[in-house]
Amino acid sequence: MSERDDQEREFDLKWADGAEHKEPSARARMLAARWKDNPPGPVPFRADPEHRGASGRSSWVSTVVVLGCVVAVILLLGYIDFSPH
Repeated sequence: MSERDDQEREFDLKWADGAEHKEPSARARMLAARWKDNPPGPVPFRADPEHRGASGRSSWVSTVVVLGCVVAVILLLGYIDFSPH
């Protein structure tokens, strides 16, 4: 792009950013229209511990599986290194 195109683009961005009224995005308009008749209920920032269910256990299972794989790879590499060639 030429320097003139850059200056015109910068001017257009400054002009757009300086607009008094900014139109909301299509998603914002859609949600505003939907929530006008049926507003959403309050949503907690974090889920209650009793509502977590199996997700709390699955994270421990995932951790054990990953650590088990790492240990298996370390043992395999150690076995390969010490095996007679």
